[in-house]
Amino acid sequence: MQRLVFPAMGTRIDCLVEPDEGARPGAALQLVQEEFRRLEELLSRFLPGSQLSRLNRDGALDDAAPELVECVRLALEARERTGGRFDPTIHDAIVACGYDRSFEEVEDADDAPPPAAGRCGGAVRVDAACRRVELGAGTRLDLGGIAKGYAVDRACDLLATAGPCIVNAGGDLATRGEPPEGTWRIGIETATGSRQLTFEGGAIATSGRDARRWRRGGVEQHHLIDPRTGRPAATDLLRVTVVAGTAVEAEVLAKALLVAGEADAVREADGLGVPALLVTADGRTVAAGGLAHEG
Repeated sequence: MQRLVFPAMGTRIDCLVEPDEGARPGAALQLVQEEFRRLEELLSRFLPGSQLSRLNRDGALDDAAPELVECVRLALEARERTGGRFDPTIHDAIVACGYDRSFEEVEDADDAPPPAAGRCGGAVRVDAACRRVELGAGTRLDLGGIAKGYAVDRACDLLATAGPCIVNAGGDLATRGEPPEGTWRIGIETATGSRQLTFEGGAIATSGRDARRWRRGGVEQHHLIDPRTGRPAATDLLRVTVVAGTAVEAEVLAKALLVAGEADAVREADGLGVPALLVTADGRTVAAGGLAHEG
């Protein structure tokens, strides 16, 4: 396999492709890198000149890039399907708890006052035909997770022109084609080690509250906001990994299940038939959605 690793969207991007005969994997890998950087320049809330930053600043954007329109549409659809557990309007809530810059620059501030709850559930209107996005008063968007999943799916489509491939963006990954071994094998971190997950193709995403943590006013914070409270999710789950058809769908489901908590997450994953691996705060690993019989 040929490989390319580079930083983008605040994480490490790892791309692998098994070239078909006559393919040009080097050119395809270069296109993937360029696509990640192009999408980051459109969709990052940390870049002042991005279209998302302009939208948040001005409250509306005409002639928005099709990718921004589509990510907002997907995020609003996910908010509806998850009963608000996935919500792109958490921007002010996540800023209020201290995540107001790229994570590498976030520092503990125990002398600061405890953060207040941020407002979520704001109004957003999308006119795809006119490529216009409009925000309600006081509403701003954070597309971080869904933008990363969208970029992974787009990158995988580009790389698949050279052969079977996998694109991994900090644990959110997608595959295309059939590898030489016939199935994809991915290592998933559990409560006590790791587990090999074998699947024929699709995508995997992990949401967790154990990696990106900091302190404000003597209280530990994390980046996964529960839109129902406007605060970091108070859940008995530490991490959730989901297998789905696309990286966007896996990202949405992983976040929604983590916010739901163990009991509801198991019921939902089982009901939807969504393979999920849950790591609980008390150190257990729970399989759901048909994953229990996987090796």
